[in-house]
Amino acid sequence: MKIIRGAYDFLKKDTWSSFIVTLVIAFIFIKFIFFPGLSLVTGTSLPLVIVESCSMYHYENGFEKILESPVYADNDITIDDTLDWDFQNGFSKGDVIFVVGAKNIEIGEVLIFNGGAAYPLIHRVVRADATYSTKGDNYKTNNNQLSSERIITESQFIGKALFKVPFVGWAKLIFFEPGRSPGNRGFC
Repeated sequence: MKIIRGAYDFLKKDTWSSFIVTLVIAFIFIKFIFFPGLSLVTGTSLPLVIVESCSMYHYENGFEKILESPVYADNDITIDDTLDWDFQNGFSKGDVIFVVGAKNIEIGEVLIFNGGAAYPLIHRVVRADATYSTKGDNYKTNNNQLSSERIITESQFIGKALFKVPFVGWAKLIFFEPGRSPGNRGFC
C-alpha cells in the first residue's frame, strides 16, 4: 500500500518527471487497454475515426443538391429514399466518427472501408447487393464516384458510422494541416 501511495504522490507533484511519467501511463492505457477494449466492444479494428476531408460535407441541409449527381439516378435513389438516412447534414472536417462493425449494410448508411488510399474512406452507400458502391455527399468536390468506391467487397469493410462528435478531431488535424496542399487546408 505504501508503494501505491508513493506512486500516487509522485504523479500529483508538479514536476517535469511526474508529467512525463503521467504521459507515458496515459499512452500505455490508451494504446493497450482503451482502444483494444473499444475494438472488442464495437466489433471493428477502427472504433474511432477523424474526418480528414470535405467529401461528406453538406453546403446546405438536405439532399436536394447532392442528388443532382448522376450516381444517384444510376442507382434509382430519389429524395424520398433519403428521408430516413442518418447524418442528414453530412460530416465536417474534424468530426470524430464512432464506428461499429459493418453488418447488414443498407443503402444510405455511411461505410468506412479500405479503398486503396493511404487512409480509409468514409462515404455513403448508394448500392448494396453482391458488392457495394459508395459516394461522398459533397456535390462541389466529388460529383462523380472515385474508381475505388464503385465495387467494394465485404472484405474491405472496416465498419459503419454510428454517431459523430463535431470538431473534436481538430485537436489532431491542426498539426497536419500545414503539410496539406493549400486547397485542402482549413474548414470545409
